[in-house]
Amino acid sequence: MKKISGNPFLKREGGKVLIDLIYLGDILNKFKTPLLIFLENRIRNNIKSFIDVISSEFNNYECYYSFKANFLPDICNIICSERIGANVVGLPELRLALKIGFPPNKILAGGPYLPKEMIRLSIKNKIKEIIAYNLNDIKKINLIAQKFNTNQNICIRVNSQKYKSKLGISFDKKNLMFLERLIKSCKNIKITTILSHYSTQMNNFEQYKKNITTIIESLKNFSRVGINIKNINIGGGFPEAIIMPQNQLKKIFKDIRAIFEDFNINYEKIYTEPGRYFVGDSGLFITKIIKINSKRWAFLNIGNQICPKFARCSLRFYNASQINDPHKYKTSFAGNLPTDQDVLAKDYFFSEYLKEGDKVLVTNTGAYCLTFSNRFPYPLPKIFLIKDNQLKQIFNPDVEKDFSLH
Repeated sequence: MKKISGNPFLKREGGKVLIDLIYLGDILNKFKTPLLIFLENRIRNNIKSFIDVISSEFNNYECYYSFKANFLPDICNIICSERIGANVVGLPELRLALKIGFPPNKILAGGPYLPKEMIRLSIKNKIKEIIAYNLNDIKKINLIAQKFNTNQNICIRVNSQKYKSKLGISFDKKNLMFLERLIKSCKNIKITTILSHYSTQMNNFEQYKKNITTIIESLKNFSRVGINIKNINIGGGFPEAIIMPQNQLKKIFKDIRAIFEDFNINYEKIYTEPGRYFVGDSGLFITKIIKINSKRWAFLNIGNQICPKFARCSLRFYNASQINDPHKYKTSFAGNLPTDQDVLAKDYFFSEYLKEGDKVLVTNTGAYCLTFSNRFPYPLPKIFLIKDNQLKQIFNPDVEKDFSLH
């Protein structure tokens, strides 16, 4: 059996497609396309790979799954069962993490918008850290911590200095002096961690290096005003596991450790926030060709409303109906939205012969597709979770109407 899309849980056997231990044909006998399927064993496999690598380079590390990558409760439950922490950016995600059972001391919470209700829930439940994207949030956190008569650990997100980046705090002399005054006046907070997140789909070490350089410069600035940080959070940005194999991931972590050692940076723990790496290549759409034009444009019954460009997925396309045929003929894929902007891929190598009704696998759709999807007036797909030979439906649009967090 040969792998499809390099995924060990997606294979072709003869002329058939095997999804973990279930034949695609058996699924299509029961359900119509489009379908979205997640592979539980692939998620667990990706987590193990990531932990094996980071633990080989760092003694004291902690991993926090980025809920925004995929917030489906069944997916988050898998992450929780692997004893990974949670990184949440909003109140609905925080409530979900607590409901699922993530230990509060393994939850990081915070984003560009930090409402008082989210701060209260975080402090009430004694979560590990609240992430502050601006200095005024620190005052808000301190006031609420006072009311609970407790101290709250804070992570400061610094601006990564990436071109046009608006997220995080840029620490010029003015902001450093302001932070120094804040710390002296805010007795119910403690700054324990620094965070910089550079980008997404970072497959080039120079991007990681720029991120680490920003962190080191910020640590130096903090030290000048007497602020000593215990922990370093290097964020996420890791691509799908199939795009970044273990040996490449290991080299990145090794090089990151070397930079910290070269600059004699002392820290207690290293944090990471993988999202796409854990779940990105665990998801695939099963769709079909609904129209073909003379210029080899194949129109599918999914579009950017559910597989959006904004998700930045490393999409791969396979003709499941002709899986043994060579995929070396340039084909462009459009979605089903009534707009010329609904383009999924151009000049992608695909099977020579195209037929309406052919089933198409679109892989690497496990991260951010649902997050950035919209509510165009088409039916939402059924969503399934596969483990070994078990197929479990985890979202039925006919019953649940919507998969969003409420």
